[in-house]
Amino acid sequence: MIFLYRYCRMLEEGSFRGRTADFVFMFLFGGFLMTLFGLFASLFFLGQAFTIMLVYVWSRRNPYIRMNFFGLLNFQAPFLPWVLMGFSLLLGNSIIIDLLGIAVGHIYYFLEDVFPNQPGGKKLLLTPSFLKMVFDTPEEDPNYNPLPEDRPEHQPRDQDQHEQQHPQ
Repeated sequence: MIFLYRYCRMLEEGSFRGRTADFVFMFLFGGFLMTLFGLFASLFFLGQAFTIMLVYVWSRRNPYIRMNFFGLLNFQAPFLPWVLMGFSLLLGNSIIIDLLGIAVGHIYYFLEDVFPNQPGGKKLLLTPSFLKMVFDTPEEDPNYNPLPEDRPEHQPRDQDQHEQQHPQ
């Protein structure tokens, strides 16, 4: 839970700042792929895989951050999912779930950050407009002219105080 909270928060405040719909779309895309792959591999508890996916995306978008694992191992952020998988292996857990999270995270990262920047590449993951309508704040219309009572310079209290100080 701590990893989920921490890396989810760092993604939301970092590379997804002001793009809540894109953040939600990443969740939906990752959840869909994990569910699909999980059905084929007979995996039903995919929370750990989802957490590893978020860690993978964060670590690839922050490649120069230095990490420290239990004060024993220093490494760059892109190696964090692999270090977590190795730790899981040391604890005797199956690494299939970790590999699933890394694979789904890599697919998202590749389609979102790598492929569009290649010669001839284009952005394949487009956030649906209904998600943008629901989650993103609407852009300010430069032609919008608010009513006089909605303008910030109009403050009724100031007028009342002015009239009290200077009665006609």
